[in-house]
Order: sequence, then C-alpha cells, then structure tokens
Amino acid sequence: MEVYELFIEEDSEFSGVEAISIVEEPAIEADFVALKAHKIEMAEVNAEKRILMGPALIPNKQIYRRNGEGEEYYIFFSEDTVKKASELFLSRGNQNNSTLEHEYQLKGMSVVESWIVEDEKKDKSALYNLNMPKGTWMVSVKVNNEEVWEEFVKTGKVKGFSIEGYFSDSTSRPKEQVEEEISASKQICDECFEELQAEYALLEALSALSTEVELESYGGYPESASNNAKLGIKRNKELGNKCATQVGKVRAQQLVRKEKFTVPTMKRIYSYLSRAEAYYDPAKPEACGTISYLLWGGKSMKNWVESKLKGLDELDG
Repeated sequence: MEVYELFIEEDSEFSGVEAISIVEEPAIEADFVALKAHKIEMAEVNAEKRILMGPALIPNKQIYRRNGEGEEYYIFFSEDTVKKASELFLSRGNQNNSTLEHEYQLKGMSVVESWIVEDEKKDKSALYNLNMPKGTWMVSVKVNNEEVWEEFVKTGKVKGFSIEGYFSDSTSRPKEQVEEEISASKQICDECFEELQAEYALLEALSALSTEVELESYGGYPESASNNAKLGIKRNKELGNKCATQVGKVRAQQLVRKEKFTVPTMKRIYSYLSRAEAYYDPAKPEACGTISYLLWGGKSMKNWVESKLKGLDELDG
C-alpha cells in the first residue's frame, strides 16, 4: 500500500490547519482527557474547568486513508511539518475555529494551550498518561459550550481531536494538471468523510477564558450560490467525485442546505473564491477548476460574501 508524506506549501495561505474538530474516532488513534479543577482548600465550589487535552498531530504516524475511488493508502506528517502546522494555526488566529465530527461548526470552544512535546517522560501530557512521542503537537481546548460538554464530552460520544486543513502530498504531478486542478492538488488531512459530512499566542491563564465565546453566523446568500453548489456536486459525481478537496465538497453541502457561516468562515470562502476564480472556465464544465469553484458557490457567493464582509467592516485590505 502506498505511503505519502503530507507537507505545507510555504507560499500558500491555504496550506495548513484551519480548524480542530472533536470526533468519536480520531484518525491518529489517541484519545484526549478531560481536565477538572483540583479541589481548593476553603473554597465552596469545585467546578469543572471543562478543558480537553489531547494530540492534534503525531509525527511520522501512518494514518490509513481511502479516497472516493476506493484506493487505499497511508499518509504521515514529518516532525518539521507538525511543528510548522502548529505555528501557522495560531499565527493565523484559528484557535477559535472548531467543529463537531467535521460537520457542524461549534461556538464556545477555543484552543487555550498549544505545545510541541520535547521530552516524552517530562511533558505535561505524561501526567495524564497520554505518553506522546517527541514532536507531537498537543492542544488543550476550553469548552464553554454547555450542550457540547454535556451531550458529547461527558457521555463519551467524542474521544479525540481531528484536524481540518490543506496539505500537499509528496507525489509529483504535471504543472498543467496542478494549475487546472487547483483544489484536487491539495489534500484534506486527518479525517476523510462522506459527502454529507460537513466542516497561539499561547494562553497560560485559562481563567481569562471563563466567559463563553459566541460567534455570530450569517445567511441569506443568493439562491444562485446554492444552485452553483448543486451543479458542482452533480458534475463532480458524474466524474466519480475526483475533483476538489473534502472541504470543498463539504462547503457545497452546506450551501445546498443554506447553512449560516461565521465571519472567519466567510473570510475563508472569499479568500478561496478570489484565488480560484482564475481557474473557472464555463467553456470547460468538466474541468476540476470549474467544478471546485462551483462547489464553493461561484461568482454569486463571492459577491455576496464580499458585500457582507464590507458591511461588517471585516474585509481585509
């Protein structure tokens, strides 16, 4: 079975980890632990901290994958890529981006600690019997979402973290194919899902994040954006779903269901469509560049997001 190394493209603003998802079956096969507050003498309350600790990425661990055509293979991340992914995740301000099973965007969750294991025996994670190898990217996530904590964490329905993002693989492709298949040339890391499944500064003072994080969502984009997504799904299905990353396929399903998007997600949509527009060609309906652009809502979605972000004074530049 083939083994591919995934890595980050230095000159790409898309390459790297966009969000962290809490899942029932983490692909890296390592569970997190739920941390509770230690009892304080003379205190009347022994409240839970509601913090989850676990590995986000383990270097050199082979992860089983299977693509839409049934081909099986393994992927892995080098220690250097894991470290780079952890740094970019925070420097891009993604610590509040979280999902449930890569399908539902969550509010009230934030990465409050992030570090690379340097000593397996002396690392903080060893205190909780996680025993992670050197180079592992560890995170602690604060859960201020009552529903998530009660219905998923405490019941054991979710057991670990899984990352979402874009990485390139170590296989070589002709330049022409890369240009045409802008999304197909990137790999969604960690978890691989069915079509209907959706999307540091290091903070030591955890108590500073005791208030719930609320991210407002916005909808009302034009019907044509949803129709573009439907068309993209149809054309991609006719081609065996070979085009686009899993994130693009998920985005299309969200548009079809007319889901609302947070400001950070709208920024990613605008950024993607602004760059992918160059690969959209109505004269080539079966080209992956055209299909990927449609899956994200096409021109009408780009115009709506741009107008919405400007109205909220959230459009950079």
